[in-house]
Amino acid sequence: MKSIRVATCQFSVEGQIEHNRKWMLKQVAQAAEQQADVVHFSECALSGYAGVDIPGIADLNWEELTSATQDVMAAARQYKLWVLIGSTHRLDDHHKPHNCVYIVNPKGQIYDRYDKRFCTGGTGKQPTLDLCHYTPGNRNVIFKVNGITCGVAICYDYRFPELYRAYHQQGVNVMFQSFHNARKTVAVDPKYNIWKTIVPATMQCRAAENHFWVSANNSTTRPSCWGSFTVQPDGEVVGRLPAHQSAVLLTEMSLDPACFDAPAPWRDRAINGQLHSGQLVDHPRSSDTTSL
Repeated sequence: MKSIRVATCQFSVEGQIEHNRKWMLKQVAQAAEQQADVVHFSECALSGYAGVDIPGIADLNWEELTSATQDVMAAARQYKLWVLIGSTHRLDDHHKPHNCVYIVNPKGQIYDRYDKRFCTGGTGKQPTLDLCHYTPGNRNVIFKVNGITCGVAICYDYRFPELYRAYHQQGVNVMFQSFHNARKTVAVDPKYNIWKTIVPATMQCRAAENHFWVSANNSTTRPSCWGSFTVQPDGEVVGRLPAHQSAVLLTEMSLDPACFDAPAPWRDRAINGQLHSGQLVDHPRSSDTTSL
């Protein structure tokens, strides 16, 4: 049975790159001690999140970020691990950067980069949020570990099920979902915290409807909406870390054919537009929808 050992990491992401770098190097080492295959960090874990951890992109020290990224890449090479680095990818002085996850392979090389596709934003009276600081991406990213196909998404992407259907069609077995639901998210209105409910529930739904594993992590910066967690393909949360506590969650993600998959008989047909099961009937009492 194919499997990968995933280290879902959380710590207090701050606006100081050096602080973030130290925590990431520490948790990569911890994951290596526990024989992880993949180390997964949260959204903007290394760079800090513009508009939240730092005022804006102008406050980001690009040279320091590059050096810190190279240090984490060296740790991936040292321990022979895949490391997913939540960060910020610079374009140029005239274009907003990408909110990204670098996928670093066990050779310490950037294998690929996922750029957040749905940056938060709005029109009218709604603030533009992410779109003040970042340029959206427009592609799914997959990579393979131990023969298992993995995909990547970032935070607000989780609100759009179409992305995950596309990942399912690409054969994805494990989704790495990096979040940043902390600090200003609940500070705006401490009495209203829908994220504590909707994030785990939505990721359970994404797992069950597409039958893949999910690693979902978060910053522990107070006030944090929820602790990092993992979901197995039937939708059950199988591991959860406490909020506001730096920690590493290890999960053995196995492709068990016996794992319950309710929509399996009809999923592919539904994806192709057949939104019913079985054989339809041409019958007058079927088409008459207003009589007993």
